[in-house]
Amino acid sequence: MSDEAQDLINTIYEKKDSTQLQNTSEKVLRKSSKPKYQIFDESEFTRGREVLGEIIVHGMIASGGTDIDWLIEHKGCFIILEFKGFHNDKINIPQGQMIAYEKLHEKLNQSTKCYLYIVGCDDIDFSNPDSSIWVFEMNQWKNNIVPKNITDIYGQKSNKQNKFIVYREYMEEISVEKLRELIDSHWKEFE
Repeated sequence: MSDEAQDLINTIYEKKDSTQLQNTSEKVLRKSSKPKYQIFDESEFTRGREVLGEIIVHGMIASGGTDIDWLIEHKGCFIILEFKGFHNDKINIPQGQMIAYEKLHEKLNQSTKCYLYIVGCDDIDFSNPDSSIWVFEMNQWKNNIVPKNITDIYGQKSNKQNKFIVYREYMEEISVEKLRELIDSHWKEFE
């Protein structure tokens, strides 16, 4: 191969490489600062969850159950967050869980202040502050800003009707960083 041909090839690849470098530098992902809390013993954490799973056994009348994903208390006021994963641009919330959240929100707001957020997310990296999540607050639910669907409005078959279906389009898209700021703003409000 002649030197001219080699120079031409090198020039083409160098341009391509520099273009790739420019594109790569534009797509640098930010990382959040170090998590405030960490699970130090994952096997112990998992074992604790498994022990709880042994409470309800075959033969009992009671079944099912749910948890609160994140409950924050500050000076007697509350911020509650429930995280749900999107599937086909919708989240499913068990009716019993939502009824409990409605009543909890109502009762807490009678004597103190409570914000309750339902957070929809895809398979995201919460350490990236720019990652998108979708939220609605319980007042939006109570005021019918978020429709209370128990059947899929797009006609997809569902075997069980004991859940609410919430579509991404009725939720507000915000970043993980904005959610953190929102939580901190409520914390400051409670001071």
